[in-house]
Amino acid sequence: MPQVRAERFIRIDPDTAFALSQTTGSFRLKWDPFISSQGFLDGAQAPGKGVRTRTRSRLGLAMVSQYVSYAPPRNVGMTMVSGPWFFANFGGGWRFTADDGGTRAVWKYTFSCRPAFLRPLMERIGSRVLGYEIERRIEAFARACEDPALVAEFKALHKKPLEAQADPPGLREP
Repeated sequence: MPQVRAERFIRIDPDTAFALSQTTGSFRLKWDPFISSQGFLDGAQAPGKGVRTRTRSRLGLAMVSQYVSYAPPRNVGMTMVSGPWFFANFGGGWRFTADDGGTRAVWKYTFSCRPAFLRPLMERIGSRVLGYEIERRIEAFARACEDPALVAEFKALHKKPLEAQADPPGLREP
């Protein structure tokens, strides 16, 4: 199965980087160029192993994925439950490690395409498209993590109890 990978050094602590990476809802739209909407499903109010999310890309493609691992502030893994017809399977993993006073963020997508007779061509195309998108996303994430105003807003939102937030990130189903 093909895999695409992107890595950045970010000048912020791993706890904050991890937590910011797991935002959903309106706050996520402030930094993630890939999505047009994202939210928890099945009444979930926070990420965790077994939690499902629905994401719609800016290209209009939708995917339901499920957390298969959730280990703050080190890593998170998700797998596709349902999604675009051309993916036979899709999974993503994000890892955060302390590095030289900041955080090393490594994001990976692993996938396979269908139908089988087109798989070689589609996976070459998919590697290029997903490689571009993962680089774009992690670059936007790194910029967001190093934006003092955005980080301050994120920290202020997460200090309040969820009930007190006017638009709690990730609590609405798209």
